[in-house]
Amino acid sequence: MDCFRTSPSSSWIYPTVILCLFGFFSMMRPSEPFLIPYLSGPSKNLSSTEITNEILPVWTYSYLALLLPVFVLTDYVRYKPVIVLQGFSLVATWLLLLFGQGVRVMQLVEFVYGLVTATEVAYYAYIYSVVQPQHYQKVSGYCRSVTLVAYTTASVLAQLLVSLADVSYFLLNVLSLASVSVAFFFSLLLPMPKKSMFFHAKPGQAAPRRPAGEAAGPEDAHKGQRAVSQEPLAASGDVEGGPLSSPQPPSAALRTLVQWLRDLQECYTSKRLFYWSLWWALSTAGYNQVVNYVQILWDYKAPSQDSSVYNGAVEAIATFGGAVAAFAMGYVTVDWDLLGELALAVFSVVSAGSLFLMHYTLNIWACYAGYLIFKSSYMLLITIAVFQIAANLSVERYALVFGMDTFIALVIQTIMTVVVVDQRGLHLSVSIQFLVYGSYFAVIAGIFLIRSIYILYLAKCRKEAASLATAQSPAKQHPRDSNGAVLSTKL
Repeated sequence: MDCFRTSPSSSWIYPTVILCLFGFFSMMRPSEPFLIPYLSGPSKNLSSTEITNEILPVWTYSYLALLLPVFVLTDYVRYKPVIVLQGFSLVATWLLLLFGQGVRVMQLVEFVYGLVTATEVAYYAYIYSVVQPQHYQKVSGYCRSVTLVAYTTASVLAQLLVSLADVSYFLLNVLSLASVSVAFFFSLLLPMPKKSMFFHAKPGQAAPRRPAGEAAGPEDAHKGQRAVSQEPLAASGDVEGGPLSSPQPPSAALRTLVQWLRDLQECYTSKRLFYWSLWWALSTAGYNQVVNYVQILWDYKAPSQDSSVYNGAVEAIATFGGAVAAFAMGYVTVDWDLLGELALAVFSVVSAGSLFLMHYTLNIWACYAGYLIFKSSYMLLITIAVFQIAANLSVERYALVFGMDTFIALVIQTIMTVVVVDQRGLHLSVSIQFLVYGSYFAVIAGIFLIRSIYILYLAKCRKEAASLATAQSPAKQHPRDSNGAVLSTKL
C-alpha cells in the first residue's frame, strides 16, 4: 500500500480502496431490516406506540439540527476527522442498541444515529479532495456502488440467517456491531487531505465544471434504509503538492458564507433547476418518512411474534430493483426539458398509489409489493433528478445545492413528524400515517402535473408560432423578363 501513496500515477487507488472498504462495512448492517421486531421483541420489550411516537422522531430532529453544522465542519477540518467521527458514532449506536434498555436510551440511540447520517456528507466529499479530477466519475461510482452492494448483501444475509438458521435479532445486531467496528478501523487508515473545497482551497483556483452526462448514474440511487441521498461535497483543485493552508480568520469564514448565499441565489434563479430541486426536497422528505416507519406498518399488518418476517428479502429486492431501474434509465433517450416534469408527475402518482395500497390492504404480501413499487420508483427518479440538477453545475455549487435541498427536505420531514407522528401533534396510528403519506405524494403529483401541462402547452404554442412565421415569411422575389423567365443577377 505504500507504493499507492507515493506513486503519482496510482495515488488515487489507496484512498479509494480504503474509503470503499469503510463504505462497505459501514453499510453491512444485517440487523437494520429487523430493527422494529428487535425493539418490540423480548430483548427491549417496547410498545409500538413508544417506538413510533417517542423514539423514531428523535432521529429526524437530531439529523436536522446537526446537518448544517456538520456540513460546515466537514469542509473546515478536511473530511477525515468527520469520517472517523461517523465510524465512532456507528460503533456507539450499536453498543447502545445492544446493551441499552428503556425509551430514554433508545432515544439516545436515535440521536447518535442522527449524527451518523449527518456525517455521511464527509464520505462522499472526501474522495474529491484526494484524487485528480479525471478520476472523479470513476471513483464516485465505486464509492456509491459499494454501499449499495453492502446494503443488499446485508439484507439477503439477514433474511437467510433469520429464516433458515433461526438466528436471533440480538445476534444480527452483534454482527452489525462487528461490521461497523471494522469500518471505524478503516476510517483511521485514510490519508489526511491537504486541502478542502472552501476553507482550505488554493487561492484563485476555481472548481472544474462538471460535463453534462457525468453528474449521475445508477449508483446515485440512495443506499439503504434512512440513507437519504447525501450527495457529495466536492473539493476543487489539484491533489498533489502545495502547503497546508493556514486557518481562515473569521472574516474569511464570513466571506465564504456570503459567497455560498450568492451562489445558491444564482442557482435557484434557473426555473429548471428550481423545480427539479423542489421535487427532490418534497419527495425525499416523504421517502424518509416511509422508510423510517415502514417496518412498524409491517409489524402492524403481520406481528413478528406471530408470523414469519421477510423484511430483509423485501429490502434487498427493493434496493436491487431500484438500482436496475436507475441503471436502465441511463440507456433511455428522453427530452427531459419537455417531458421531465411529466415523468415526475406520473411516478409520483405511482408512489401515491403504492402507499394507498399499503394503507388499505390487510395482506402483508400486498403491503410488501407496495413498498417494492414505491422504493423502486423513488430510486429511479432520484437518479434522474440528480443528473438534471448537477449536470451543468460546478463542483462547489453541486455541493451547495444538494446540501440545501437536503436541508429543506429535512425541514419538511420534521414538520410532518411533529404534526403526524409526534405525541405532541396528531399522534396518528401507523396505518393512518401511510394514508397521509399517500395523500402527500398525490399532492406532489398534482403540482407537477399542472406544471407539465403548462410546459407542454407553451411548447405547442411556440411550435405553432414558428410554423406560422415560416409560412408567412415572403418568398424571395427574382427579376423576370417579359416572358416570365428569371433574369440572371450575375454581373
